[in-house]
Amino acid sequence: MRNKRDKEQQELNEAPVTLAVFLEAYNKGLPAGFSRATVRTLRKFQEAHPTFFKGKDMWSIDRHRKRLFDWLSSNTE
Repeated sequence: MRNKRDKEQQELNEAPVTLAVFLEAYNKGLPAGFSRATVRTLRKFQEAHPTFFKGKDMWSIDRHRKRLFDWLSSNTE
């Protein structure tokens, strides 16, 4: 059975969030040596993958985190 904290975390991961909220969540707890996201890199990712956003400037941790991670590892600033 899932506890309240797990349910809240799942809701946050699935909910559409602003770029600022996504940026903080993405970088939080990221191990040393991994590429950190910046507003600039998020905007570049958004430009490279407009279909991931369907004309909206909203992010989803669940939907975009892994894709951004893969993209950042091959696209450095």
